Amino acid sequence: MATRASRAPRAERELLIVFTDLTRFTALAARLDDGALAKLVDQLYERLHAAVSGAGGQVVKFIGDAMLAVFEPAKADAAVTALLREKRAVDAWFQSRKIDCRLHVKVHLGKVIAGPFGGRGEKRFDVIGKEVNACARLPNPGFSLSAPAFRALSAKGQAAFKQRAPVVYFLD
Repeated sequence: MATRASRAPRAERELLIVFTDLTRFTALAARLDDGALAKLVDQLYERLHAAVSGAGGQVVKFIGDAMLAVFEPAKADAAVTALLREKRAVDAWFQSRKIDCRLHVKVHLGKVIAGPFGGRGEKRFDVIGKEVNACARLPNPGFSLSAPAFRALSAKGQAAFKQRAPVVYFLD
């Protein structure tokens, strides 16, 4: 998966879809000067990108305090393990700075249209479709994993997830 759109045409693909965002980001943005906010957000982007790419996924885009990323379904165990670890690390990182933000992570498995989207000459890899929206609508208790995403985990991955976080099922 490449960030810049390749010559590959758009295609329907089943992917593990990940959304992250921060609680109380609007209040934080109002409190910090723009330079400090930009530095903090860039550090968050660096952390999230490292976690996603290190687990074999691809960051599709960042916007404000949010990230959209995707993984091949075969990487579900690595993805969920890395995201759980990074959620804890980011929450601790904010806490150590006395910042009242926490990372929310939403993970869903579904079919999307993946490929180049954008203006002429500026197309980039993106994912579009109902399942992307289903991921965005997952409940936000801190870490949400849809039933299809949970089923994509190996038996060992499912057991490990149950020990580390409450399962939040998405009902369609």
